[in-house]
Amino acid sequence: MLASFISSFIALIPVTIAQSLILSFVVLAIMIPFRILSFPDLTSEGAYPLGGCVCALGMIAGLNPFLAALVAMAAGFLAGSCTAFIHLRFRIHSLLAGILMMTMLYSVNLRLLGRSNLPVFNIQTIYDYAPSALSGPYAKIFIAGLVAIAAYVVLRLYFLTEKGTAMRAVGANPEMAEANGINVWRMTVVGVGLAGSFSALSGAIMVQSQGFADVNMGLGILINGLAALMIGEAVVGKSTPVRQLLAPFAGTLIYYQLISVLLVVGLPSGDLKLATGLFVLLMLALPSLKGKGSGLMPRETMKEN
Repeated sequence: MLASFISSFIALIPVTIAQSLILSFVVLAIMIPFRILSFPDLTSEGAYPLGGCVCALGMIAGLNPFLAALVAMAAGFLAGSCTAFIHLRFRIHSLLAGILMMTMLYSVNLRLLGRSNLPVFNIQTIYDYAPSALSGPYAKIFIAGLVAIAAYVVLRLYFLTEKGTAMRAVGANPEMAEANGINVWRMTVVGVGLAGSFSALSGAIMVQSQGFADVNMGLGILINGLAALMIGEAVVGKSTPVRQLLAPFAGTLIYYQLISVLLVVGLPSGDLKLATGLFVLLMLALPSLKGKGSGLMPRETMKEN
């Protein structure tokens, strides 16, 4: 029995690592508004399929798969920026603004595809650029891993710059940031837009991995991403920018290994979302029970600049 469990789990490891690397960008997109800007945002659940739909259409139109992914990121940036603008301009709660954008993006995605799903089989993908010795999930691990490393390095360097420090200052204390001449509006729009672009990137490389785009592919992705973020922060921490950037990647890798364990022991796939939701609830409730608060409360004190 134990030998069967171990062999089944080991067989799933390459698949779950590939999937976790692809979806780690969604977790990164959840972390940036939450931790950097103190701006709880739900746009990811709409920006993720948006990136997949835009990428699929670009590939069918003949775009290079990397260029199609970049176009998808631009679309995701626009979606995130719109969420931030709705919040700032109309004084709508950030969570409600994200829900509105997520809801509207469903219609946008459906309009883009013209139907609920669109296959992209037999079209060159970014995984075709992996070394010829690699195939299947190993090619996906190689390419997605390189993209993840590049994203980490770029963000790490960005947050060392003056603008990156200004964005962190906005999340820490928007009134003080504004008093020091930082454009709070601009930093918020850019930060939430950046998060949307990473969600869209995840959707774009997932579509190239699974071979089709679907308007419903983002359903439940937010709760999975939040669970992964909680795990990553518990393991890596969140006290410094380096830890904040590493937490999404580490948490996603661990989370999908835990999902693999649940599947191997026989938990019905339909119960995974219940298990995930209970886990997130527990992780959010523990600090509150200890009298520290969950640390995910939105900051609604931003002023127009």
